Amino acid sequence: MQFNALTAHELHDKLVKKEVSSAEITEAVFKRIDDVEEKVRSLVTQTRDKAMKKAGEVDAKIGRGEAIGPLEGIPVVIKDNMCTEGVLTTCSSKMLHNFVPPYNATVVEKLNRAGAVIIGKANMDEFAMGSSTENSRFFITRNPWDTERVPGGSSGGSAAAVAADETIYSLGSDTGGSIRQPASFCGVVGLKPTYGAVSRYGLIAFASSLDQIGPFTKDVRDCAQVFSTIAGHDPKDSTSAEFAVPDYTSVLSGSVRDLKIGIPREYFVEGTAPKIKELINNAINKFTELGAVCEETSLPHTEYALPVYYIIAPAEASSNLARYDGVRYGYRDELAEDIVTMYRRTRSEGFGTEVKRRIMLGTYALSSGYYDAYYLKALKVRTLIKQDFDKAFEKYDILISPTSPTPAFKFGEKADDPMQMYLTDVFTISVNLAGIPGITLPCGFVDGLPVGLQLMGRPFGEGDLFKAAYAFEQNTGFHLNKPKL
Repeated sequence: MQFNALTAHELHDKLVKKEVSSAEITEAVFKRIDDVEEKVRSLVTQTRDKAMKKAGEVDAKIGRGEAIGPLEGIPVVIKDNMCTEGVLTTCSSKMLHNFVPPYNATVVEKLNRAGAVIIGKANMDEFAMGSSTENSRFFITRNPWDTERVPGGSSGGSAAAVAADETIYSLGSDTGGSIRQPASFCGVVGLKPTYGAVSRYGLIAFASSLDQIGPFTKDVRDCAQVFSTIAGHDPKDSTSAEFAVPDYTSVLSGSVRDLKIGIPREYFVEGTAPKIKELINNAINKFTELGAVCEETSLPHTEYALPVYYIIAPAEASSNLARYDGVRYGYRDELAEDIVTMYRRTRSEGFGTEVKRRIMLGTYALSSGYYDAYYLKALKVRTLIKQDFDKAFEKYDILISPTSPTPAFKFGEKADDPMQMYLTDVFTISVNLAGIPGITLPCGFVDGLPVGLQLMGRPFGEGDLFKAAYAFEQNTGFHLNKPKL
């Protein structure tokens, strides 16, 4: 049996029954990494010694007859923009090529307390800026379904590692679709939680009002379990919300008879591949068949989401990335003859092209004379976008749409046209602007490539998303397909 191909809940059952040890699971994962990592390139750092030590501790606990938690002894990969104490954390950037944090991000602390086995850090677009993982300083990550295609981004390494069975689950971050789009491209489940539901403490910031950490998993049950583990208030994060975190696996009944589902007409626009529209319509029919009420609705300000996002996100990035000056930590130009030259060279050499593009866009939008015309106006339109969702959720429990207008595209296909690259996130950006949760799960294939179905919910309405996603998953089985590497 290939233990690395199983889900976390399947492995938990086997650990409890002593049919497998955590060490055996961890070894199976590392063997898979040895076998396929050269093809996929999903990891920038591996922590084999730490992982095997942790697995041994869990096995000793089981040997003593002690109960274990649902994620205890299960391997996980962490996106390389979350701080891990004593382990290199680079954001896939030259700027942080030598940064070893002295502390853990809160989500890492929570996983450690849950007994998770951290096996490594995932490749990503530099500072989470990108939709294809082509912007990594180190190397490109390849899609396990077709290694000539991108895995999506910016959390491409996290998604590819789960799809390739190099880990059981992983964590990513989502600023404008960076969990949902790669999850769709790689045929796995990905959740972008409600803003404030998961602590951002220790997440290296891109755009602070948009960033959110969430899981990649092989099925919906695992996703609900991981979210139950990492969610909750954190006093170290001033934007963290205080709310009671239920056991989200308890809502997985398989029934959607009491759900009302809205279908925003603005998400079925030109530019979406016809075969993807067909798969989404099939999904809507499946929900109707299962007893949900599905009706067309409208989110009229959707057309402004892309320009609003590409003013607000770069503006916040410009502010957040000002801290990388070569003085305190990270990359530094050592040959400069004065401090101004050192600043300039450090930032021009330490940041990649896409990061510099967004810093310049953001600095311009915040500059004197343009602040009101761009940034302030974008904030006002963001409010209108959120109000669209508020109005829709007065009537509907969840909204449904494609996750991406196309399946995974080939390397280089959009690299020279930033606008075409930005359009790949056209269906995911509004969720971040509104601060609501969104989940994607497999709903079929186009030319052998996986396609994701996006479900959007009310703030802190993750329970409804899990309920609907689980019912769809159990009645279709698309998640059971595996890429052949």
